[in-house]
Amino acid sequence: MSGSKIDELMQLWACTLPPDHDPPFANHEHLYAMIDAISLGEVPWQTFSITYNGPVPDGPMPSWMVREYDVWFRDPRLVLHNQYSNPDFAGHMDWSPKRLHLGDGKRQYKDFMSGDWAWEQADLIAEDADLHGSAFCPAILGSDKTTVSVATGQNEYYPLYLTNGAVSNSRSPKLTAIPPAERHYQSDTAFRKFRRELFHTSLRVILDPLRKGMSTYEIVRCADGHFRRVVFGLGPYIADYPEQVLLACTVQGWCPRCTAPPDDLDTGEAPRRSKEHTEALLELFDMRKLWEDYGVVGDLKPFTFYFPRADIYELLSPDLLHQVIKGSFKDHLVAWVEEYLVKKHGKAGAAVVMADIDRRIAAVPSFPGLRRFPEGRGFKQWTGDDSKALMKVYLPAIAGHVPPQMVRAFSAFMEFCYLVRRDTLDDGVLDEIDAALKRFHHERVIFEDTEVRESISLPRQHALKHYRRLIRLFGSPNGVCTSMMEAKHITAVKKPYRRTSRNQALGQIILINQRLDKLAALRVHFTVNRMLDGPPPRLPTFMQPQQHPSGAQCALAVTDGQRPSYRLHAAVDEVTDNEEDDGRTARTMVAGDSLEIPPRPDTSGGGDEPGDDEEDGDGAVDGPSLMAECVLSRTAVRGYPKQADALAHAISIPTFPQLIRRFLYDQLTDASAASADISLEDCPRFKGNITVFPSAIATYYAPSDPSGPRGMHRERIRSVASWRGGPARRDCVYVAQDNDLPGFRGLLVARVRLFFSFRFQGVVYPCALVSWFSAVGDEPDEDTGMWRVTPDLDAASHQPIMDIIHLDSIIRGAQLIGVAGADFVPYNLTPSHSLDVFREFYVNKYADHHAHEIAF
Repeated sequence: MSGSKIDELMQLWACTLPPDHDPPFANHEHLYAMIDAISLGEVPWQTFSITYNGPVPDGPMPSWMVREYDVWFRDPRLVLHNQYSNPDFAGHMDWSPKRLHLGDGKRQYKDFMSGDWAWEQADLIAEDADLHGSAFCPAILGSDKTTVSVATGQNEYYPLYLTNGAVSNSRSPKLTAIPPAERHYQSDTAFRKFRRELFHTSLRVILDPLRKGMSTYEIVRCADGHFRRVVFGLGPYIADYPEQVLLACTVQGWCPRCTAPPDDLDTGEAPRRSKEHTEALLELFDMRKLWEDYGVVGDLKPFTFYFPRADIYELLSPDLLHQVIKGSFKDHLVAWVEEYLVKKHGKAGAAVVMADIDRRIAAVPSFPGLRRFPEGRGFKQWTGDDSKALMKVYLPAIAGHVPPQMVRAFSAFMEFCYLVRRDTLDDGVLDEIDAALKRFHHERVIFEDTEVRESISLPRQHALKHYRRLIRLFGSPNGVCTSMMEAKHITAVKKPYRRTSRNQALGQIILINQRLDKLAALRVHFTVNRMLDGPPPRLPTFMQPQQHPSGAQCALAVTDGQRPSYRLHAAVDEVTDNEEDDGRTARTMVAGDSLEIPPRPDTSGGGDEPGDDEEDGDGAVDGPSLMAECVLSRTAVRGYPKQADALAHAISIPTFPQLIRRFLYDQLTDASAASADISLEDCPRFKGNITVFPSAIATYYAPSDPSGPRGMHRERIRSVASWRGGPARRDCVYVAQDNDLPGFRGLLVARVRLFFSFRFQGVVYPCALVSWFSAVGDEPDEDTGMWRVTPDLDAASHQPIMDIIHLDSIIRGAQLIGVAGADFVPYNLTPSHSLDVFREFYVNKYADHHAHEIAF
C-alpha cells in the first residue's frame, strides 16, 4: 500500500474513534518507523562496489570500464542462523541426512536431505574428530536475471537466493547487481570476461562469511529450541543452462557437468567434470586448447574453488523448468512439429493444420486446474505455467496430424517429464525414467529423418541424461528447481519494484524486503507465543453489517466524492432461485441510495463473479492424510422435484426410479448376483425425498501436485445444468472397480449426470447418477500411451447406459479428450459439447501428476 493510502486509511480510522482515541499510527512514516524498530529477523544489508582494473585501450574508454557496480547483500551466515532457529520450521527440518527404504528394499528419494550428497558431506565432516557429531547445514543457492519493466525491458536485476537445505520452502531473498549490457558491447570479449569476473567475485565476497563455519562448527539455537553444533557447506546451485555455463566457467554449447563434445553430446558416457580435473587441465594446456578441446574458460576459476568441500561441477542441480518444460518441450519439440508441418504441407497448408490443432486444444473439456486455451497455443509470450498447461493437452491434439513415430517421441518425453517431476521417487521409478529416456532418444530420430533437424545435440536435452544421478544426489528435482526462483522474483523483486518511485529503485526494493521480513518474523514470534490466540478483534462501527430496508444484510460503503451506497452481503431470493439460474447477471436498483446486487455466489464453485476461474475451490488443502475421499458439496440445488418420479421427468431419465431400487438392492444385500440380473420386484421400494447437489468434492493424497503440508489436494467435480450461464457441465470421474488390479485396469471411467442424496431406513446415501465408458482394447494406445474409451450405449435406443453408484466408489475426477485422428474438428466445437460429439476418447493421464501415478 502506498504511503498516501496508509495516511488516508489512518484518517478514516480516526473518524470512527471517540475524540480521545487515536488510530494505531499517525501516518505512514510512523508505521515505517515502528517496523524498522523490530529487531526480530533483522539481517542488515551490506554493500560493496566493483570496478574494472584491467588494461585500458589507447583511445576513449568504454563506459563499462569507468562505472562502479554496486552489489547489495545480506550476511549469509546470519540468514542461515535465522532460518535454522526459526520456530516456524520446527517439525519441518532434518537435523541430519537420512536414507529412506521401502518395504521391498528399494531406496526412496524425496527431500534434499534424503539424497546421497548430504550423506557424503556428513561422512566427510565425521572424519574430522573435532567436527564429529556436528549437524550439517547446506546452503542452497540460486540466481537468475529478472526484468521488472515489462513495457521496455530496460530495468534488470540479478537476485541471488539462499535457503537452508535442511528445511523446505524457506527462500530468503538477497539481491546482487549485474552490469547492464549495452548493445554495442554485447560482443566485446573484454566486456564478457569482465562480467564473468564480476559474477564470481561477487559470489566469493558474499559467501565469505560462511567460510570459517565450513571448517569449524558453530553453536546454533535450532527451531526446536535445542542448541546444536553446526557445520556449514555450499549445497546445490539452482540455475538455468546459460547460468550453469557461467558458474562452471565452461564454453557455451558444452555440458557444464561432463566433457561430452558439443557436436555429439548423447553418444556414449562422457567423463564427469571435477575440480581436480579442471585444475589439471589449467596447468597443462593453453587457453585456446582449453576452449576448443575441453570447453573450459581458462582465464577464470569458479567461485567454489575457494571454499572447502565445494565442487561446482557436482553442485549444479537439475532444472525442470528450463531444461524439461520450457526447453526440451516448448523450445524444441513443439517448435519442431511446426517446422515439420511446414516442410510437409507448405506454409499455407501448415497454417490450416495448426489451426485445427488449436481448435482441438480449445475444445478440451473443462477440468480442475486446467488452464484454458480458447485460441489454442497461438500466444506470443510463453510463461512456464503456459508450457506446463499445454503439456497436459498437446499430445492428443497432434495425434493424426504427425507421423506415429513423432507421437511416440512426444509420449516418451512426456513420460520422462512426469516421472522426474514426482514429489517422491524410488529405485523402480528411476528405472522407468531411464527406460522412458531411452525410448525418447530412439523415437526422436524422426525429426532427423524428416529433415527437421540435421542432428540433435542440444545441451538442454543432453542434461536429461544426468537426471538419474542428480536425483540420487539431491532428492526430488521439485525441491531444487528454478521455478521456485521465478515465483520468488514476483515477491522479492517485481512487486517491491512497483512500490518504488522508479528512481534508484534498488535501495527501495531492499528496504521493502527488509520490512516484509521483519513483519514475517514478528508474526512467527506472536504465533509461537500464542499472542494471536482468541477471538478476532471487533470491527469498527463503520465496517459492521447494517440492515437495509429490504431485509438484506449490507454494509455502508463510502468512497471519495460519491454518495453512500449499500452493498448486499446476501443475494435476494428471486436471483438465487435455483442452480439453473447460473447465468443471471447483476442488477442495480436505484431508489435514493444505490442498492447494488452482486452476482450470486455459485455453490458449485464456478459462478459469474468477476475474477472467478477454473481453479476456484480446487488446490492445496490442509487435513489428515488419506488416500481418497469424495463428499457432496455443502449447498443443495433448489428447484428440483423431491420425488423420484417427478425428478426422473425433470432430468429426462425415465428409468431413474428403477435405478434407485436396484442401487438399494446392491447396498442392502451381499448376494453375488448383480442387481441388473434381479427382477425389479425383488428390489426395495423407495418413496422418500431426494436432494440434488451441484457438485462433489474429492480430496486425495497428491504431494506431486499443489497440496497442503500433509500432501492433500482437493478438486471439485461438477454436474450442473448450466455452467457459467452457458450449456451444461457434466464432469467425468474415476470409479474404483478392483483394488487388486494395477493402475487403470482396476478403475472404471464414468460421466456424472446428477449428484444427489436420499435417506432410506435411517441411512443417508450420497449418490451419483452416471453413464459408463468401456476401454478400447486391453492395452493403452500404442502411440500416445493413453488408454482409449468409448461410451456405453444401449443397443436399441443408442442412448447412454445409466447407473447409480455410491459416492464412496468415486476416487477423483477424470479428463477425457476426444480422439479426432486425421479428421478436422468443426470450427464451432466448444468444451461444453466435446464429450457429446466424439465416439472415442483418450483418458488423459497427463491431466495432473496424481492422475499419472494412480491410473497408469
